[in-house]
Amino acid sequence: MPSDEIASPCVRNCCLDENDVCLGCYRSIGEIIAWGDASDAKKREILARVGERRVRRMAKSDK
Repeated sequence: MPSDEIASPCVRNCCLDENDVCLGCYRSIGEIIAWGDASDAKKREILARVGERRVRRMAKSDK
């Protein structure tokens, strides 16, 4: 993988929740499918949403 390529957030712990979001990488099933053909800009958008989902899930689990 070239050093400037945006790495997939996949952690090989695939399990979808009730909203079809992976509990391992926090991507939706649509984002997972689109990742391989996505532009760098689109991957950055996906990663931003992943970060938001991770924060929300962690906040839920703290309650």
